[in-house]
Amino acid sequence: MARIYEYQGKEVLRKEEILVPKGRCVTNAEEARTTAQEIGKPVAIKAQVWATGRFKAGGIKFANTPEEAGKVAQKLFGSTIKGLPVEKLLVEEKLSIEREFYIGIIVSNSYKVKGPVVIFSTEGGVGVEEVAARNPEKVATLTVDYLRSVGPEEANQLLSQLSFDGTLSPDLFNELSRTICNLYKAFKEYDARAAEINPLVLTQDQHLYAADCRFTIDDNSVFRHPEFGIKVPRDMDRPPTRLEEIAWAIEEDDYRGTGYFTQMFPKLEGKGWLGFHGIGGGGAMLGASAFLARGFKIANYADTSGDPTASKVYLVIKSIFSQPIDGYVMMGACLANQEQWHHAHAIVKALREEAKRRPGFPVVILLAGNKEQEAHEIIKIGLKDVPLRWELYGRDYIYDTDFIANRVEELIKLYQDKKLKEERK
Repeated sequence: MARIYEYQGKEVLRKEEILVPKGRCVTNAEEARTTAQEIGKPVAIKAQVWATGRFKAGGIKFANTPEEAGKVAQKLFGSTIKGLPVEKLLVEEKLSIEREFYIGIIVSNSYKVKGPVVIFSTEGGVGVEEVAARNPEKVATLTVDYLRSVGPEEANQLLSQLSFDGTLSPDLFNELSRTICNLYKAFKEYDARAAEINPLVLTQDQHLYAADCRFTIDDNSVFRHPEFGIKVPRDMDRPPTRLEEIAWAIEEDDYRGTGYFTQMFPKLEGKGWLGFHGIGGGGAMLGASAFLARGFKIANYADTSGDPTASKVYLVIKSIFSQPIDGYVMMGACLANQEQWHHAHAIVKALREEAKRRPGFPVVILLAGNKEQEAHEIIKIGLKDVPLRWELYGRDYIYDTDFIANRVEELIKLYQDKKLKEERK
């Protein structure tokens, strides 16, 4: 699922006739000051990062004057909120809140549902899971009949399940119903996997506003919404790195098999980083746990399952080697329909090229599955006399991740010791 920022989500809500606070996204302190001046009242200044709990983390501040807004923005720009750099701010009017609600629509993967579910809580501003655990009577759900959609009848049915604290006027009931319907329209029109307004606030002048919102868009529908500027359509809690953008082009331009690549950390510092290449999830994750137990750090996660072509696998391997890593590990235990000789050809081509730049570099390959024997033969012949410290293992070692981790540890130690001796000469 690909995320969009709060300010983008509020543009979606505005188009669907859901009230949002007056404001706009800014990229410098002067824009923050002039925006606050145009609003002409106290403002909220909100870091545009993909993180929840921004207020407690210091990512939401308030200002009473334009000058104060400029100073607050100056401090926020360049800071980090939950490890995420602040590059954009949403400056919007501060609301006078009387009460808060929550509305969310998610796609449930439960075998009993397999479709959209609308969730409404009479308590907003906190996680709906927390409210449901503490006061289940405050939360109601509606499984959507996708062919019927969500209209006033369905929205009224949802609201009627709840006991609201205090009185609820007919006008407010109808406005809540209308907001539920309009949020569902946005959810459907923008191919969302999740759409939340939290909190939906009733102001002291009796208007409903979406004070905050969160949207995630289905990965496969991102091309239908270029207005969001999503460069890498995946569920990430940060903007993609430049290398991830390059690696995404591999997947985007070639539908054959999977060519997944993501960096675990945007910046790699120190030693002990492994370039990690999996084929499928289970066995690869077992290997990763063994490496972490020995003090290694996983620089990236890559996956080339689903029988991709050699050219696609080759490009993923080159992406892995584009990082400042101390070793390369392939955990390729795929015993289903994948023909592993495509990986073998890719491995040979990529590693022969890399050996020229980093002689003696440690490489451990676990490659098992269909055409395993042929794949091993291709690798043995292709890497013969190539100046790398490389080792190759097959299906007998699928579950012996400690052995694989020990071999990685030994080869990296030899490589680093040699480098240290050369540096001392």
